[in-house]
Amino acid sequence: MSHQQSRTRPGSSGTVLSEAYDTALLDLDGVVYTGGRAIEHAADALGVARDGGMHLAYVTNNALRTPDAVAAHLTELGIPAEASDVITSAQAVARLIADQVPAGARVLVIGGEGLKVALRERGLVPVDSADDSPAAVVQGYGGPDLAWSRFAEASYAIRRGVPWFASNTDLTIPSERGIAPGNGAAVEVVRIATGAEPQVAGKPLPPMHRETILRTGAKRALVVGDRLDTDIEGANTGGVDSLLVLTGVADAAQVLSAEAKHRPTYVDADLRGLLRGQPEVVEGEGEFTCGGWSASVRGGALAVEGEGEPMDALRALCAVAWTEAGDGACGLEMGEALKAAGLE
Repeated sequence: MSHQQSRTRPGSSGTVLSEAYDTALLDLDGVVYTGGRAIEHAADALGVARDGGMHLAYVTNNALRTPDAVAAHLTELGIPAEASDVITSAQAVARLIADQVPAGARVLVIGGEGLKVALRERGLVPVDSADDSPAAVVQGYGGPDLAWSRFAEASYAIRRGVPWFASNTDLTIPSERGIAPGNGAAVEVVRIATGAEPQVAGKPLPPMHRETILRTGAKRALVVGDRLDTDIEGANTGGVDSLLVLTGVADAAQVLSAEAKHRPTYVDADLRGLLRGQPEVVEGEGEFTCGGWSASVRGGALAVEGEGEPMDALRALCAVAWTEAGDGACGLEMGEALKAAGLE
């Protein structure tokens, strides 16, 4: 098992990850499913991990759907889940708002049903208009068809001095057709119109981590995600180990370029990584090796040679890139190394 302070190379684990950690805190979009479809190998891998005793919790910045709806969708995909297994940024932001406004206060909702259900759970009353005397405005992803007039409604209330909250600020969201604008893009619209700044609850910020730990009771948690700026940064902020999977937003080049706060403990191709130990990256003279690969810097560029699992090549390259970069982002040329490792 790795240690949080070590981020100049990926961590190693002689124990299968699903046995080394008691709870997997799994992101959904780009990790378990994309759009309406399960990602390849996800259902089988999660089933094996669950049958082995690992608690699976689904932690999503997407505030659109209720935990009941998410659990039903997962179950349809062959991943049995209860609503209590699902933690959303809507729940985190509802708790944040409830801590700051009177019980029973009205909250102007710019988003979907997930936000409304989470607010009611905290004893707050969702409303639709700036003229309904809201004590707060909350903004969350409302799907691709959210009307432009909703952003105007938020702006009217915020300009009157009503405090503004956002479930999350992810600029993008994976869809079956590609990468689409996320709630962060919608938040930017309201920010431009008002000049205000929202209080944000979702990953990578502490309110989401607090909500997750309160609801799961995890003792040895492993965050599993596809985004460096939310999942992995959130894990690092919370002092929790992480597994990055390359089935969503982040690709190999972005992992190599990651600054310290965005570096995962482990990296693997998909959720089958939960069912494996993680090989050690060994430092040699001017190079790092992992599996059948050795990586180094040659002529101002990352270089790798050998054969075997491409993920082992990536792990060795991460050690070189992260060591060279210190706490910052690696600026070395990496195209040829990615091609040589079959990671493009």
